[in-house]
Amino acid sequence: MANEREGQEQAQERAGTGSDELRAKRSESRSARTYTFFLRDLQGRAGIDRGLAERAAESVLCTLEQRLIGTEVEHLEAQLPRKVRDLLRRCPRHEGLPPHKFKMLEFIQMVADDLDTTPNEAERLTRAVFLTVREHISEGEADDVMGQLPGDLRSLWVPSA
Repeated sequence: MANEREGQEQAQERAGTGSDELRAKRSESRSARTYTFFLRDLQGRAGIDRGLAERAAESVLCTLEQRLIGTEVEHLEAQLPRKVRDLLRRCPRHEGLPPHKFKMLEFIQMVADDLDTTPNEAERLTRAVFLTVREHISEGEADDVMGQLPGDLRSLWVPSA
């Protein structure tokens, strides 16, 4: 009787482990899909390949995070696809540093330097990343981020009419 009960418990543990594995696989699959959708949106909007889309997203979002104050970084990241957040973890430029205020020209120059491109191209890519991010987060969060941006940088965050 004890062996039978022990066998049932082991079977239940194996079944639980299987469902945990299944859940993890589904989560990873969902994460990969949302990341792919995000990158495809960015690629289509900017007319760029996947590699540049990843680099542009990382550069622009890392620079944006250097500008955001308080808990806004965490709020924004919570709404981004998990794999986009993973890109940001690779960005060491703002780790442990307090946010600092800068305007659009400095923002664009930081992105241009990071991507080794011209300021005009960096501005175009920044606008594309911002618009893609806005489509993947709530309107309330988009408004919160916009509230922390100076007027000139808001012009890149807000879609043109």
